[in-house]
Amino acid sequence: MHESTTQCDFGLIGLAVMGQNLALNVERNGFSVAVYNRTAARTKEFMAERAVGKNIVAGYTIEEFVGLLKKPRKIMLMVKAGAPVDAVIEQLKPHLEPGDLLIDGGNSFFGDTERRAAELERRGILYIGTGVSGGEYGALDGPSIMPGGQKEAYALVEPIFKAIAARVDGDPCVTYIGPRGAGHYVKMVHNGIEYGDMQLIAESYDILSRGAGLSAAELHEVFAEWNQGELSSYLIEITADIFAKIDEETGKPLVEVILDEAKQKGTGKWTSQNALDLGVPTPTINAAVESRIISSYKDERVAASAVLSGPTARYQGDRERLVRAVRAALYAAKICSYAQGFTLLRVASREYDYNLPLGDIARIWRGGCIIRARFLDKIRAAFERNPSLLNLLLDPDFAEAVQSRQDEWRFVVQTAVGLGIPCLAFSASLAYYDAYRSARLPANLTQAQRDYFGAHTYRRIDKEGSFHTEWQEM
Repeated sequence: MHESTTQCDFGLIGLAVMGQNLALNVERNGFSVAVYNRTAARTKEFMAERAVGKNIVAGYTIEEFVGLLKKPRKIMLMVKAGAPVDAVIEQLKPHLEPGDLLIDGGNSFFGDTERRAAELERRGILYIGTGVSGGEYGALDGPSIMPGGQKEAYALVEPIFKAIAARVDGDPCVTYIGPRGAGHYVKMVHNGIEYGDMQLIAESYDILSRGAGLSAAELHEVFAEWNQGELSSYLIEITADIFAKIDEETGKPLVEVILDEAKQKGTGKWTSQNALDLGVPTPTINAAVESRIISSYKDERVAASAVLSGPTARYQGDRERLVRAVRAALYAAKICSYAQGFTLLRVASREYDYNLPLGDIARIWRGGCIIRARFLDKIRAAFERNPSLLNLLLDPDFAEAVQSRQDEWRFVVQTAVGLGIPCLAFSASLAYYDAYRSARLPANLTQAQRDYFGAHTYRRIDKEGSFHTEWQEM
């Protein structure tokens, strides 16, 4: 399709791979698409290659692009988060009319989405901040979609989103999340949980490889087996695949020649920062963020390894027992990571007046997204049983799952510590579990110290009120 007079159902700005794949997904599902990219060369390349024969038309200026769309216009931005989103919105504003809809499908910070939504609403422009998870493959084949904004805005795009979303048992992995920045907030927490999940898997690898000497081929078999059971998930599946990949240049497993320095784009950090702001403990997610940060200190770590001593011995026990224990520990710690994430969602829902549908969020995360996993069905069921559930650990099924695995979990952490293998996420998850189940914590001493040096007062366990003691009057 090339006629400039064509009126398209949907517009997309930003033709990096994610944008291209989403455009192709929308077109494949029966909707005509107009596309635009800041650099015309990329647009021409897309139209000459992947868009050939498709119901897709290109605009080479913002004005031309907007003119290609049916009213009310539905325009999705797939550009880098931050200033580029604001810049594109400013370019679009003169060409938009009240009732038109803008959709930000990038990983924008939810606070920016709140600001943009308010500014555009004053102009009569509808705005949806949409979390899209699934990476490049998901964008093409069906992602998990988390739209937040006005309900009437979602109604305009609901048929398209339902058509392009991943499906599990015939159910599209998309639902209305809530007002304003709710969609991007949920995507942020999704990514925070993803950080925790990935770090726990990395620590499992480290314990079994460095600690017990399992080869990449053996690890492939282990993770492939795990993916058939309770740990079945996208991340476990691709981990098994990674261990099977051989580097053509060296003949070694590719994972062994990849630099041990993990990058991050910020969504995990945002999750940790926001959790601290809201007073929600998320130690597994925090540990994952910190682990990526310390991995970036590669040169310092290499230098430190030459001067700082620690255990170097390999695990001498039954390797099969350790493999079974790591599997159990990974599942228990994974539950804690999700428990922290969903608790943060619950608190944020109240704080920001989002009214988040926690059960539906678990439902749409079952397919398409990076953290899709078999046990999300169990999370959905937990919220169906108790929509007011305070913490996943209080659900009978999850409580039993963790408690029945805690001996193996403790064994794994003890083993890693004894071998000198860092397990920030495993140990943080276990500490979270132990702290959450403790009726009494040593915070009484902390509060006494605060009262001693700062007269911050304290409460007593035997009577109401606030109290202060002159501690130096002994």
